Amino acid sequence: MSRVHELRDTLFIGDREGDDLYGRVFVVSAFGGITDLLLEHKKSGDRGVYAKFASSDTGHGWHDALTRVSDAMIEAHSDVLDHPGDVERATEFVRDRIEGARNCLIDLQRLCSYGHFRLSEHMLQIRELLSGLGEAHSAFVTTLLLQRSGVNARLVDLSGWRDDGDVTLEERITAAMQDIDPMTEMPIVTGYAQCSEGLMREFDRGYSEVTFSNLAALTGAREAIIHKEFHLSSADPNLVGADAVRKLGRTNYDVADQLSNMGMEAIHPKAAKTLRQADVPLRVTNAFEPHDPGTLIDDQPTEAPDVEIVTGLDVVALELFEQDMVGVKGYDATILDMLTRHDVRIVSKVSNANTITHYVDASLKSLRRVERDLSKLYPSARITSRTLSMASVIGRDLKGLSVLTRGLQAIADAGFECLGASQGPRNVDVQFVLEREHLKPAIRALHGAFVEDARRAYPRVA
Repeated sequence: MSRVHELRDTLFIGDREGDDLYGRVFVVSAFGGITDLLLEHKKSGDRGVYAKFASSDTGHGWHDALTRVSDAMIEAHSDVLDHPGDVERATEFVRDRIEGARNCLIDLQRLCSYGHFRLSEHMLQIRELLSGLGEAHSAFVTTLLLQRSGVNARLVDLSGWRDDGDVTLEERITAAMQDIDPMTEMPIVTGYAQCSEGLMREFDRGYSEVTFSNLAALTGAREAIIHKEFHLSSADPNLVGADAVRKLGRTNYDVADQLSNMGMEAIHPKAAKTLRQADVPLRVTNAFEPHDPGTLIDDQPTEAPDVEIVTGLDVVALELFEQDMVGVKGYDATILDMLTRHDVRIVSKVSNANTITHYVDASLKSLRRVERDLSKLYPSARITSRTLSMASVIGRDLKGLSVLTRGLQAIADAGFECLGASQGPRNVDVQFVLEREHLKPAIRALHGAFVEDARRAYPRVA
């Protein structure tokens, strides 16, 4: 969204004129970095307004953080809006929302200074309130930009700002869209929607895709399209080279689920489920190449076995060794319950007679809490955590490709040792466990073996 002024000339308008501009509804996210400042940095974990408010005694920290958000928002829209009047309106919008949120947090902090009220009981609502500020700002600025360019754009704010009612997501979307004619106006919809279900309770920062999928289903869209800054490709082009990757063109929801598991979401699995049930096809395109059809995701199988994507992520191996485990039930369930309780996401798992290893996507800090609680339950067990990485070779059908054998050989030929590997009977992915510093070269080696070598042997005709 920080390049929305470029998208105006490619995606929103491009070479369209008149009625061709309409018949589309856009769901927008916040400008780059704004949600990190409001909540916490997605990668580094640096505290934003939310985290500072949760731990504040004096309030100075979160006040300053909220002011930084305001400054960042004003800088963001000043970079993309050309007309001084639009900049002024956007700045007034930011100040109204930011100061409104500030006053709300001050009142809540004052209320919770009394013993009858607990701040912890309101933290989810605070997180949602803050997060909605980013999407509302982005949608407002986009609407101004398009209106200035002659488009009949209309802001659709689902964030529930100063609303009285507590409505479901379906009711929120239906009420907001009921008086809108997408064939004569272009709705610009906030990615965050306030609703009784509390989107952040289950999806946290993945809520925009949930809003997007429900909007597509409820409006009976012909197609749901996710516009990204890049094509859905066989690997990260920054890692293996732009000339080495190939655009997928077509894949299915099974592959999309495997990508989500590896932290490379094409779409949230539950958002994809909503689209599938509503029979709305999903397409992933490059927003800056509007004439390219991108990649279609549906439920169709592939015509022939093929490796489609090579990706990977950093993981932590949580290992529980217990000599008394042999023949005893209950260890698996207990560990799973503990990981769930501490909100630790499981990527994969292996076990043998006396050892259970979970490969998880979590911080070492959260794993230390899991270790402590497991040690109380199993005092004689040896529980350890180790930072590793996992590379994954994914495709709709890998049958007959000897991916496990060839992958181990490719990693060995590149000069690295594989610490573990696994393949399920469904033949949709193969996982390779490596030292963390070996992940990127291993991905390059696997992509070379399964994608680049295959392309040289069997060149595709576009």
